[in-house]
Amino acid sequence: MNPIVWAGGTLREPGEPVVAATDHGFTVGDGVFETIAVRDGTPFALSRHLARLAYSADRIGLAAPDGAAVRDGVAAVLEAGGGAVTRVRVTLTSGDGPMGSARGEGPRTLVVTGVDAPKPRGCRAVRAPWKRNERSALAGVKSTSYAENAVMVEFARSKGADEAILANTYGNLCEGTATNVFVERGGEVLTPPLASGCLAGITRGLALEWGVRAAIPMRVAAPGELPMSVLDEIIAGEAHLAVSSSTRGVQHVSNLDGHDLAAGQLLRKVSAAYELAAERNPDPAVPSRR
Repeated sequence: MNPIVWAGGTLREPGEPVVAATDHGFTVGDGVFETIAVRDGTPFALSRHLARLAYSADRIGLAAPDGAAVRDGVAAVLEAGGGAVTRVRVTLTSGDGPMGSARGEGPRTLVVTGVDAPKPRGCRAVRAPWKRNERSALAGVKSTSYAENAVMVEFARSKGADEAILANTYGNLCEGTATNVFVERGGEVLTPPLASGCLAGITRGLALEWGVRAAIPMRVAAPGELPMSVLDEIIAGEAHLAVSSSTRGVQHVSNLDGHDLAAGQLLRKVSAAYELAAERNPDPAVPSRR
């Protein structure tokens, strides 16, 4: 199917231009976005995605979009898709701007796109030779400035993989280019802390909540508790690895740096608990901030 596009408060025709050539999101990547899985015709965890979109916008100095308008756009895209849409993307940019880093005064650009994209069947990963800067101005922001991730995915593809796993500048395990990571080690499941520079993934957060509720021993690791060398333990079969994202769920990493990996039993339970809870609750409440 052709992508279904909603912009400027209305559905657009296939191929119709919706973004100006001088839009700052296009010229310098000045924007934020969310990718939302669609389960049985329903955008999964939409409230949490919109909350993170508002957080990311605030982090880069943009006013959050009107939540009702975004919901209207998502609903219009799903209705137009007639049940075929499996993934929705919401993109917010600072709008028209000059040919430089400084923003202009133009209105923001808000676009909702729906596509029929298959869920990745598995994950084959490699270690990235680059590091995530946990002190970056964009650390923890779902930004459209995604070129470094694109470079790393192309590196992974050149190695026969589809995801690259990164360390941060301290040499600790951080995240994938588009995923969070979970490690089964020593009878429990650990995930790097947000202080590592990783994104506060929607699936990561829900997997932690629902996994603990299912009595699975899992927690956020302490800073420095998961050095990048834990990947050597995983290759040796002493630990296990999974990735998580809105489109993957919690997914076993079947191959790392060319080595086939066995699935961890606890990680299997985390994945199953996540899928079961997601079926029961398609729009989990947004946690209160204290």
